[in-house]
Parts: sequence; C-alpha cells; structure tokens
Amino acid sequence: MTETNDSAGRALPSTRRSIPIALIRAREKVMTPIREMLADSGITEQQWRILRVLEEYGAQDASTLADRACLLLPSQTRIVQTLLEKGLVTRQADEKDRRKQTVAITDAGRAIIEDKLDDAKAIAARIEAVIGREKLTQLLDILEDFQKL
Repeated sequence: MTETNDSAGRALPSTRRSIPIALIRAREKVMTPIREMLADSGITEQQWRILRVLEEYGAQDASTLADRACLLLPSQTRIVQTLLEKGLVTRQADEKDRRKQTVAITDAGRAIIEDKLDDAKAIAARIEAVIGREKLTQLLDILEDFQKL
C-alpha cells in the first residue's frame, strides 16, 4: 500500500515516501557516525556544529551563529554557555551595541576540530561513496531549495 486516507478521504503519501519521515531517517543515518566520532571528545553534535560554524565563519553575533548552526536561539545560548565553561569559545559584548554578544572559537575549540578532522573527512567520503558525487551535489542543491519553503 502506497497511500493512506486522512479523515477527509484525501490520499496521503506512504510513510516510506513521506518527505518529513525520509528526512528524519536520512538525518539519523548521517548523524549516527558523527555522534560516534564525538563520543570520546566530550562534546555533543550541537556543540560540534557551533564550533564548526565559528571555525568556518569566524566570530559572530549570537543570532547569526544560531541561524548558521541550525539551532534555536535559546538552545544556542545554553550550548554556548557550556562551551564557555569548557574553554572552547569566548563571548564578549559588542563594542558598538552592548546588548549584542560576539562568540568566537578558542584554540582549544580549534584543537577539537583538528583532532576530529580525519574522522569527519572519512564520514563525508563514505557518504559520497555510497551516494556518488553527482547525486550528492544534486541532493545538497535540493536541500537548499527546501530552505526557500
């Protein structure tokens, strides 16, 4: 059976072909090896994302960081506090607008990324090997299109 009916009798796609469920399944397949990679580092996948974003883009305000790391601002604030306590990031008030805070990665944060770099590259290579470079590029383009919804 590929379709089900809701209470109004409209056909719904099978859960095997449902975009939300397919994205969740794919996310778990991608994130499981990343979680395993981070298990001995003492940081979570969300903390990893923040460190990666800071490494890539440099110091930035909290709202931009939350957006780029795909986190809600309240969650990002808590995660940054934990990273501060671990000495992996710094946070300081913006010189022009004291209400804004700028977050930056520390050398200790960069060391974690450097330590996990080969593992992260291997995970990315495995994904590319399974899917193929062309399909992976297409997938990333399609996922960018989803951000326009």
